[in-house]
Amino acid sequence: MKFKAEIDVMPLDALLDPQGKAVSNSMQNIGLPEISGVRIGRHIRLFIDATSKAEAEQKTEEACKKLLSNQIMESYTYSVTEG
Repeated sequence: MKFKAEIDVMPLDALLDPQGKAVSNSMQNIGLPEISGVRIGRHIRLFIDATSKAEAEQKTEEACKKLLSNQIMESYTYSVTEG
């Protein structure tokens, strides 16, 4: 079966996010002062051949830990659906 994983990787809340801070500061310049606390991360979509959803989730978890995120500086969440 084919599964689709949607993964979001974000900087940890305790760490600075220079891109997010720059965008957050720019919101006032474009007339949106009510928007603040912007954090910028990455969205990753991948497809997995697996025999079950549990196996696809396990492969997604392994990919996140080994390659797609830096666990010292980032957190990640994901969802796996048939696709």
